[in-house]
Amino acid sequence: MSVTFGVLAEHNDKRVALVPKNVEKLVGMGATVLVEHSAGQNAGFADEMYQQAGATGATQEDLLTKADILLSIYPPERERLAKFPAGKILVSQFRPYFDEDVVSYLQQHQLQAFSLDMIPRSTLAQRMDVLSSMASIAGYQAVLAAARLLPRFFPMMITAAGSIKPAKVLIIGAGVAGLQAIATAKRLGAIVEAFDVRAAAREEVQSLGARFVEVEGAKDDATAGGYAVEQTEEFKKKQAALIQEHARQADVVITTAQVRGRKAPILVEADTVGQMRPGSVIVDLAASTGGNCALTQDEKTIVHEGVTILGHSDLAKEMPQNASELFSNNLFNFLELLVKEGELFIDESNEIVSSTLITK
Repeated sequence: MSVTFGVLAEHNDKRVALVPKNVEKLVGMGATVLVEHSAGQNAGFADEMYQQAGATGATQEDLLTKADILLSIYPPERERLAKFPAGKILVSQFRPYFDEDVVSYLQQHQLQAFSLDMIPRSTLAQRMDVLSSMASIAGYQAVLAAARLLPRFFPMMITAAGSIKPAKVLIIGAGVAGLQAIATAKRLGAIVEAFDVRAAAREEVQSLGARFVEVEGAKDDATAGGYAVEQTEEFKKKQAALIQEHARQADVVITTAQVRGRKAPILVEADTVGQMRPGSVIVDLAASTGGNCALTQDEKTIVHEGVTILGHSDLAKEMPQNASELFSNNLFNFLELLVKEGELFIDESNEIVSSTLITK
């Protein structure tokens, strides 16, 4: 009997986990796909497009009854999960590193879960890496958000009324989001500096035309899956002093630094914010795990002594159509591991499958 996938509508998010072109591929593999009514509407994918791709529209009750595997970008709220039938399989982003009791909650309700944010950051798994896909969009959006909030130009402007100096942008954390932010800020004409504790980031930063700000003595770990690692107290003091020096001179600071499974490190202290030029902007992409700025409030924009601080860890959802397409591509590539000749096949000897399977 062929496997049936159910695509859930997201709560408070315009994105959708699976777009029509990938629905068509799953149907071509012999699977059945049910899509909750209007699930893709806000991302530009009407119900008719799903039907043309071979999917069937359904209510959420239909999905819970008929689908073998439920797909979503983020898991439904706990109250909804509690009503899911025992034995149901979910594929989503459960963030077990940060949500300490999610595994026990899923086990309590006898739900089998694959967490896409646990996909190994390896060459083999690259095409399934939803974190990198969404981080790239977030880095791009962070610069656009900063440009909207900054009361000054990004590029140099020479006019009959006088000349305007280009904005100075400091990117803290040169991972996927940080590199995309560097590239975008450079395209807008800013002078860009970037800081990262990983030595491997230097070459990538410089290749994009930015200046690499380095603090000597950083502890690096190639096995950390692209994340920074916890640093010594001595290094943190040197880091804080150098970041404060560069942040004081910046018009825009974009922070992206996270340590997997730990609270985000504070890299921009309150005193530093107070010394920044009035009108300057901080965009904190680590807001959901505590923030890299001491004053960040998650999902809020605040003004402190004339400096605007935007706390937003999920800016990818501000570009719902392309974000849905990229997430859907990653998700389809992962689902290919679970479907053989139209039927469900969970091969726990596969490292990617076993890494993501957080409950059985």
